[in-house]
Amino acid sequence: MGIEYSSLDWDKIVNVLRMIAEKAETPSVSIFANRKSTPFQILISTIISLRTRDPVTIESTERLFQKAPDPMSILQMDTNEIAQLIYPAGFYRRKAQNIKQIAQILLDQHEGLVPRNIEDLLVLPGVGRKTANLTLGLSYGIPALCVDTHVHRIPNRMGWVKTKTPEKTEFAFVKILPKEYWIEINELLVAFGQTICTPVSPKCSECPFKEDCPRIGVDKSR
Repeated sequence: MGIEYSSLDWDKIVNVLRMIAEKAETPSVSIFANRKSTPFQILISTIISLRTRDPVTIESTERLFQKAPDPMSILQMDTNEIAQLIYPAGFYRRKAQNIKQIAQILLDQHEGLVPRNIEDLLVLPGVGRKTANLTLGLSYGIPALCVDTHVHRIPNRMGWVKTKTPEKTEFAFVKILPKEYWIEINELLVAFGQTICTPVSPKCSECPFKEDCPRIGVDKSR
Protein backbone atom coordinates (compact mmCIF):
# COMPACT_ATOMS: atom_id res chain seq x y z
CA MET A 1 0.00 0.00 0.00
CA GLY A 2 1.21 3.50 -0.79
CA ILE A 3 1.18 6.22 1.79
CA GLU A 4 -2.05 8.19 1.61
CA TYR A 5 -1.50 11.86 1.00
CA SER A 6 -3.05 14.82 -0.72
CA SER A 7 -1.11 15.99 -3.77
CA LEU A 8 -0.85 19.39 -2.10
CA ASP A 9 -0.08 18.17 1.41
CA TRP A 10 3.57 19.17 1.26
CA ASP A 11 4.26 18.42 4.91
CA LYS A 12 3.45 14.74 4.35
CA ILE A 13 5.20 14.59 0.99
CA VAL A 14 8.38 16.12 2.37
CA ASN A 15 8.37 13.87 5.44
CA VAL A 16 8.16 10.79 3.20
CA LEU A 17 10.97 12.11 1.03
CA ARG A 18 13.07 12.75 4.13
CA MET A 19 12.72 9.13 5.19
CA ILE A 20 13.92 8.01 1.76
CA ALA A 21 16.82 10.48 1.79
CA GLU A 22 18.02 9.21 5.16
CA LYS A 23 18.88 5.89 3.51
CA ALA A 24 20.53 7.45 0.44
CA GLU A 25 24.00 8.88 -0.02
CA THR A 26 24.35 12.57 0.74
CA PRO A 27 25.09 14.64 -2.41
CA SER A 28 28.63 15.98 -2.59
CA VAL A 29 27.63 19.63 -2.42
CA SER A 30 25.53 19.00 0.70
CA ILE A 31 28.53 17.28 2.28
CA PHE A 32 30.61 20.42 1.88
CA ALA A 33 27.75 22.58 3.15
CA ASN A 34 27.39 20.37 6.22
CA ARG A 35 31.09 20.88 6.93
CA LYS A 36 30.37 24.60 7.33
CA SER A 37 32.38 25.40 4.24
CA THR A 38 32.61 29.00 3.09
CA PRO A 39 30.21 30.32 0.43
CA PHE A 40 33.15 30.37 -1.99
CA GLN A 41 33.88 26.71 -1.35
CA ILE A 42 30.22 25.77 -1.77
CA LEU A 43 30.07 27.69 -5.05
CA ILE A 44 33.22 26.06 -6.40
CA SER A 45 32.22 22.57 -5.26
CA THR A 46 28.90 23.04 -7.06
CA ILE A 47 30.68 24.01 -10.26
CA ILE A 48 32.99 21.00 -10.03
CA SER A 49 30.00 18.71 -9.42
CA LEU A 50 28.39 19.47 -12.78
CA ARG A 51 28.48 16.38 -15.04
CA THR A 52 30.59 14.64 -12.40
CA ARG A 53 29.87 11.74 -10.05
CA ASP A 54 29.76 12.59 -6.35
CA PRO A 55 32.85 10.56 -5.30
CA VAL A 56 34.93 12.30 -7.97
CA THR A 57 33.53 15.69 -6.97
CA ILE A 58 34.46 15.15 -3.34
CA GLU A 59 38.01 14.03 -4.08
CA SER A 60 38.61 16.75 -6.68
CA THR A 61 37.23 19.51 -4.50
CA GLU A 62 39.18 18.41 -1.44
CA ARG A 63 42.43 18.36 -3.43
CA LEU A 64 41.77 21.88 -4.69
CA PHE A 65 40.83 23.32 -1.30
CA GLN A 66 43.86 21.79 0.39
CA LYS A 67 46.00 24.08 -1.76
CA ALA A 68 43.59 26.94 -2.51
CA PRO A 69 40.61 27.39 -0.19
CA ASP A 70 39.81 31.02 -1.12
CA PRO A 71 39.80 33.38 -4.13
CA MET A 72 43.22 34.88 -3.40
CA SER A 73 44.97 31.52 -3.24
CA ILE A 74 43.19 30.42 -6.42
CA LEU A 75 44.67 33.41 -8.26
CA GLN A 76 48.15 32.41 -7.17
CA MET A 77 47.82 29.19 -9.20
CA ASP A 78 47.87 28.83 -12.96
CA THR A 79 44.93 27.31 -14.77
CA ASN A 80 46.77 24.08 -15.59
CA GLU A 81 47.49 23.44 -11.92
CA ILE A 82 43.83 23.97 -11.03
CA ALA A 83 42.86 21.59 -13.84
CA GLN A 84 45.25 18.92 -12.58
CA LEU A 85 43.86 19.20 -9.06
CA ILE A 86 40.22 18.78 -10.08
CA TYR A 87 40.87 16.06 -12.69
CA PRO A 88 39.00 13.76 -13.52
CA ALA A 89 35.95 15.96 -12.97
CA GLY A 90 33.93 16.38 -16.14
CA PHE A 91 35.12 19.25 -18.37
CA TYR A 92 37.90 19.88 -15.86
CA ARG A 93 39.88 22.21 -18.14
CA ARG A 94 36.91 24.51 -18.76
CA LYS A 95 35.98 24.41 -15.08
CA ALA A 96 39.54 25.35 -14.13
CA GLN A 97 39.32 28.42 -16.37
CA ASN A 98 35.96 29.36 -14.90
CA ILE A 99 37.16 28.90 -11.32
CA LYS A 100 40.10 31.24 -11.84
CA GLN A 101 37.93 33.83 -13.59
CA ILE A 102 35.37 33.65 -10.78
CA ALA A 103 38.08 34.24 -8.19
CA GLN A 104 39.25 37.31 -10.10
CA ILE A 105 35.74 38.71 -10.45
CA LEU A 106 34.94 38.17 -6.77
CA LEU A 107 38.09 40.00 -5.71
CA ASP A 108 37.67 42.81 -8.24
CA GLN A 109 33.95 43.42 -7.85
CA HIS A 110 32.74 41.85 -4.59
CA GLU A 111 35.60 42.23 -2.09
CA GLY A 112 36.30 38.53 -2.44
CA LEU A 113 32.82 37.53 -1.30
CA VAL A 114 30.22 35.41 -3.08
CA PRO A 115 27.19 37.58 -3.99
CA ARG A 116 23.95 37.07 -2.11
CA ASN A 117 21.70 37.59 -5.13
CA ILE A 118 21.05 35.52 -8.21
CA GLU A 119 21.64 38.38 -10.65
CA ASP A 120 25.29 38.78 -9.68
CA LEU A 121 25.83 35.03 -9.48
CA LEU A 122 24.50 34.41 -12.98
CA VAL A 123 27.13 36.66 -14.57
CA LEU A 124 29.93 34.50 -13.17
CA PRO A 125 31.40 32.15 -15.80
CA GLY A 126 30.00 28.64 -15.65
CA VAL A 127 27.21 29.59 -13.24
CA GLY A 128 23.63 28.86 -14.29
CA ARG A 129 20.39 29.00 -12.33
CA LYS A 130 20.95 25.55 -10.82
CA THR A 131 24.36 26.48 -9.41
CA ALA A 132 23.24 29.95 -8.35
CA ASN A 133 20.17 28.74 -6.47
CA LEU A 134 22.07 25.93 -4.77
CA THR A 135 24.76 28.38 -3.67
CA LEU A 136 22.23 30.86 -2.27
CA GLY A 137 20.40 28.18 -0.34
CA LEU A 138 23.34 26.24 1.06
CA SER A 139 25.63 29.22 1.64
CA TYR A 140 23.27 31.84 2.98
CA GLY A 141 20.01 30.07 3.76
CA ILE A 142 18.25 32.23 1.19
CA PRO A 143 15.16 30.42 -0.11
CA ALA A 144 16.03 29.31 -3.64
CA LEU A 145 14.86 26.26 -5.56
CA CYS A 146 17.63 24.38 -7.35
CA VAL A 147 16.29 22.38 -10.30
CA ASP A 148 18.48 19.62 -11.71
CA THR A 149 17.40 16.67 -13.86
CA HIS A 150 15.71 14.91 -10.93
CA VAL A 151 13.86 18.01 -9.74
CA HIS A 152 12.71 18.62 -13.31
CA ARG A 153 11.68 15.04 -14.05
CA ILE A 154 9.90 14.02 -10.86
CA PRO A 155 7.39 16.90 -10.47
CA ASN A 156 6.44 16.43 -14.13
CA ARG A 157 6.12 12.65 -13.69
CA MET A 158 4.03 13.16 -10.55
CA GLY A 159 1.80 15.69 -12.29
CA TRP A 160 2.70 18.56 -9.94
CA VAL A 161 3.85 20.69 -12.87
CA LYS A 162 3.71 20.45 -16.65
CA THR A 163 6.88 21.97 -18.06
CA LYS A 164 9.46 21.32 -20.76
CA THR A 165 12.66 22.78 -19.29
CA PRO A 166 14.33 22.93 -15.84
CA GLU A 167 14.00 26.72 -15.80
CA LYS A 168 10.25 26.55 -16.44
CA THR A 169 9.99 23.84 -13.79
CA GLU A 170 11.65 26.17 -11.28
CA PHE A 171 9.20 28.98 -11.98
CA ALA A 172 6.18 26.62 -11.86
CA PHE A 173 7.33 24.67 -8.80
CA VAL A 174 7.93 27.73 -6.61
CA LYS A 175 4.29 28.68 -7.12
CA ILE A 176 3.03 25.51 -5.42
CA LEU A 177 5.84 24.46 -3.07
CA PRO A 178 5.96 26.31 0.28
CA LYS A 179 9.06 28.50 0.52
CA GLU A 180 10.20 26.68 3.66
CA TYR A 181 11.01 23.64 1.49
CA TRP A 182 12.73 25.36 -1.44
CA ILE A 183 16.27 24.75 -0.19
CA GLU A 184 15.69 21.20 1.02
CA ILE A 185 13.69 19.85 -1.89
CA ASN A 186 16.68 19.46 -4.20
CA GLU A 187 18.52 17.01 -1.96
CA LEU A 188 15.28 15.15 -1.21
CA LEU A 189 14.26 14.70 -4.84
CA VAL A 190 17.79 13.80 -5.89
CA ALA A 191 17.77 10.97 -3.33
CA PHE A 192 14.29 9.89 -4.45
CA GLY A 193 15.30 10.09 -8.11
CA GLN A 194 18.47 8.06 -7.63
CA THR A 195 16.90 5.28 -5.58
CA ILE A 196 13.25 4.91 -6.57
CA CYS A 197 11.97 7.37 -9.19
CA THR A 198 14.84 6.70 -11.58
CA PRO A 199 14.94 8.17 -15.09
CA VAL A 200 14.52 4.76 -16.79
CA SER A 201 12.34 1.97 -15.45
CA PRO A 202 11.50 3.55 -12.06
CA LYS A 203 10.78 1.29 -9.10
CA CYS A 204 7.09 2.09 -8.97
CA SER A 205 6.31 -1.08 -7.00
CA GLU A 206 8.43 0.29 -4.12
CA CYS A 207 7.25 3.88 -4.35
CA PRO A 208 5.33 5.25 -1.35
CA PHE A 209 3.40 7.53 -3.74
CA LYS A 210 2.38 4.79 -6.18
CA GLU A 211 -1.35 4.94 -5.41
CA ASP A 212 -1.59 8.58 -6.46
CA CYS A 213 1.19 9.06 -9.01
CA PRO A 214 -0.08 9.33 -12.62
CA ARG A 215 3.34 8.12 -13.88
CA ILE A 216 3.37 10.64 -16.69
CA GLY A 217 5.85 9.64 -19.36
CA VAL A 218 6.65 6.28 -17.77
CA ASP A 219 6.63 3.48 -20.36
CA LYS A 220 8.28 0.81 -18.26
CA SER A 221 8.58 0.37 -14.50
CA ARG A 222 9.63 -2.19 -11.95
